[in-house]
Amino acid sequence: MNYDTKLLDSSKKSVEYAGELIRQGEVVGMPTETVYGLAANALDPEAVKKIFIAKGRPQDNPLIVHISRMEMLEGLVTEIPELAKKCAGEFWPGPLTMILPKRGIIPYTTSAGLDTVGIRMPSNKTARALIDASGVPLAAPSANLSGSPSPTKAIHVYNDMNGRIPCILDDGGCAVGVESTVIAFEGDNIRLLRPGFISVEDLKTVCENVTVDKGVTEAVAADAVVASPGMKYKHYAPKADVTIIDGSLEDYRKYCAENADKETVLMVFNESDAEGMGLKAIVYGCDSKQQAQKLFDVLRQLDELNIKKVFARCPKKTGVGLAVYNRLLRAAGFQVIKL
Repeated sequence: MNYDTKLLDSSKKSVEYAGELIRQGEVVGMPTETVYGLAANALDPEAVKKIFIAKGRPQDNPLIVHISRMEMLEGLVTEIPELAKKCAGEFWPGPLTMILPKRGIIPYTTSAGLDTVGIRMPSNKTARALIDASGVPLAAPSANLSGSPSPTKAIHVYNDMNGRIPCILDDGGCAVGVESTVIAFEGDNIRLLRPGFISVEDLKTVCENVTVDKGVTEAVAADAVVASPGMKYKHYAPKADVTIIDGSLEDYRKYCAENADKETVLMVFNESDAEGMGLKAIVYGCDSKQQAQKLFDVLRQLDELNIKKVFARCPKKTGVGLAVYNRLLRAAGFQVIKL
């Protein structure tokens, strides 16, 4: 691939141009409220293959299908459980993906050989306008090179995808900043496969029985078959060696004082966390929502600054914090020091 990649605005003219490219079997950079995605016709296996090529993504990692209206859902899946309807009514449009049994119209290239598919309806208006302009549901994983931090700004996509795709729609920074929550249904239970902005606590307002898959906080075996993206491979990782330090602020400061060298950078909640330590610090947010918005941007900054070693304060593991922890855990290659 050798495209002259265009960075476009999110005007109607640009969206219609991008929609035409998708109808021609191309891949375009698409904004969503979570992260920017690489969008192609989810029903066209040849177009979907271009996503995997552009990202360098393993082909056993399933893609999420994006729709703009509820009417599109019935044509893509064989069953919509009542619990799924309740979740859609509560959280769509929004950052929630539901794993459902797929119809044959969705190729196995999109679902990574599975008989299920993840589907969501984004709340970002430009994303839904692009789906309508293209006239098809869109497969759209994060628009980064596989394994690197997800993009929350159009320039991030351009830096990774220049020459690999024809265009990127720029709709500003992503409101949420981490990928969608992914859930599956087991009878009257919800299983959380990937945490996101829609938290366990949010899901419990719809269903009392919510379980968290062990793959959320533990490494998944290399030969495991997974229903959700983001479960199996090392993801979101900068070039730096990142270690999560799990403990109180006092424990964190003591550990860093005893183990950091002059090249170590601290990833902290606020500047006061590293005050007086004589080490460079990067702030990634004082609460879970700020951390979700800033995490990937900060991980990319580490590469821009050529940072080699990072000690990161461990975020909360409840609410949106679980999503931040899940992404940081993978960025760190599961390196955690528990104090």
